[in-house]
Amino acid sequence: MTLSEDFNFAEQGNELDDATSAYPVVFGVTLTPLIIGIVVGVVGLMGSAYMLFNLVLPALTTYNDQQTQSTILQEKINQKTIAAAQINKVKAEQVAAEKQKAEVLGLFSNETTLDTLLLDINKLIEASNTQVPANGVKAQLKKFVPSAKPEIVKDGSLGPGVDNKLKRLTVKLEIQGTYEQTQSIMRNIERLQPLLIVANYQSELAPIETTSLRSKHISMPKTPPKINTSFDLQALIPLTPEELAAQAPTTSKPKGKK
Repeated sequence: MTLSEDFNFAEQGNELDDATSAYPVVFGVTLTPLIIGIVVGVVGLMGSAYMLFNLVLPALTTYNDQQTQSTILQEKINQKTIAAAQINKVKAEQVAAEKQKAEVLGLFSNETTLDTLLLDINKLIEASNTQVPANGVKAQLKKFVPSAKPEIVKDGSLGPGVDNKLKRLTVKLEIQGTYEQTQSIMRNIERLQPLLIVANYQSELAPIETTSLRSKHISMPKTPPKINTSFDLQALIPLTPEELAAQAPTTSKPKGKK
């Protein structure tokens, strides 16, 4: 190696040192583009992590809480909507039940219908006589005897479900007429508006009035045979709220307790 080559090597080394010293040095570390890139990346990751833990996660938690509260509120709204619909349904059923109750109660007797019962029976009997000729047999009301006052049904004769809920007024009736007239009267009694029950029905042939033909000694009935029919007509009357309260069983308090 010659002296000129040594000098050239020294110049090359100085050029390398000049090139290396072009980057800044921090704490003994030369900040080359690679180092700067790594540092920027690390700082970026740290910034992202900071934003994630301090901004994004709390916001996400708040959002989830609000979603949960919204779901709970929606469920409450749905429950209240269902409850409101059920209330409306119950009210409609109650109105229908009250209407049905009124219709059922309308089938029973009351003080007004009982006051006109004798008049109604007489009208039915007279209606059966409209087609009877002047010399024919006319139906008659022979007896009409109502009981002194209605009695509360307690004997289970109408079923245990109505015991202590209905009153029964019994009217003893007796009518006389032909078979066709009696049949017509009984059918019309069944068509009366109040609910009436026929009990203790008895029917027998009345004494026949005859006329004798002297020439042939033959007895002929003057008119068609009459039938005497007796029965009890029972009118059912619902108890008033006051009477129902009086019939309700009272619970006695245990001794020694006030």
